[in-house]
Amino acid sequence: MNLNKLKKILIIRLSSLGDILLTTPLIRTIKENYPQIEIDFLLKDLFKDVLIQNPYLNNLFIYISEKHELTKLADKLKAQNYDLIIDLQNNLRSKKITSHSKIPKIRFDKRDLDKLLLVHFKINRLKSAPPIPVRYASVLGEFQLDDKGLDLFTNKSAANLFKEDKKYIGFCPGSRHFTKMWSKEYYVDLGNQLIKENYNIALFGGKEDKVICEEISAKIPGAINLSNDDDILQTVANMKKCDAIVCNDSGLMHAACAEKIPVLIFFGSTVKEFGFLPYQNKNVILENNSLSCRPCTHIGKSYCPKGHFKCMLDIDPKTAFNKLNLLLHS
Repeated sequence: MNLNKLKKILIIRLSSLGDILLTTPLIRTIKENYPQIEIDFLLKDLFKDVLIQNPYLNNLFIYISEKHELTKLADKLKAQNYDLIIDLQNNLRSKKITSHSKIPKIRFDKRDLDKLLLVHFKINRLKSAPPIPVRYASVLGEFQLDDKGLDLFTNKSAANLFKEDKKYIGFCPGSRHFTKMWSKEYYVDLGNQLIKENYNIALFGGKEDKVICEEISAKIPGAINLSNDDDILQTVANMKKCDAIVCNDSGLMHAACAEKIPVLIFFGSTVKEFGFLPYQNKNVILENNSLSCRPCTHIGKSYCPKGHFKCMLDIDPKTAFNKLNLLLHS
């Protein structure tokens, strides 16, 4: 595709935190290589702060699902006279929004069949699939991303709970799905091991993570609970105080990567082949590769279908501690 002729484009990725963060290398690389292009972005209101300060974007448009608002949004977008729409969501909603527009559109190949084959039949046609940011960029053909990783811009300062003479490790124990969460008790055990090594622990999460963050912080001496009401800009400002982040396969893992903070990640019911890896950032991934039941899902489940949950429970705190030490000193 010849981007030299384009003046204005719209990128659509409605949700979620991690998926939107993974679009930022594409946004930046387009703008830096083709500065004449104005880039607008459409996303849900819940995630607007992820991009609200992104200097490479012209306008943010907010998706609201009510029928009358959807019609207004479609009309508003149609009036922008885009040269191209890049639909990275590629679902019924995004298609409905753009269905009445004659503007050229390109859509992200989600490889749904390959995901189904891997989850249900363990036929792996995703072994050589690149990370999601590269797959996003491939909608433009032979388009090459830069090597600068993810972006997340914030103007907020870290909380005053951090002490300048202390070293901090961040924990992000939450997830929208149970099978993507390392054991709460294991996080407590790891935290107490790190306390003995003169680290302090900071807990991060959003609204849905407040309970687990409070339960873990209460059992680790001196730990600070910085979970909040989904204020991602404050969260990443706080994360910058940490030497490393220990997390599940979640949106906050990608947020830490955007700040170039080393990450130790647990993969349970999901696998690396789906493409949601820590992108262009120092990392260690822990997963149980001995199980024939992995992956049991491509997004996560509320329970272990086999009842044993070995994908997470077999990754013990001692292993995590040793791998984290290697990450911190490599």
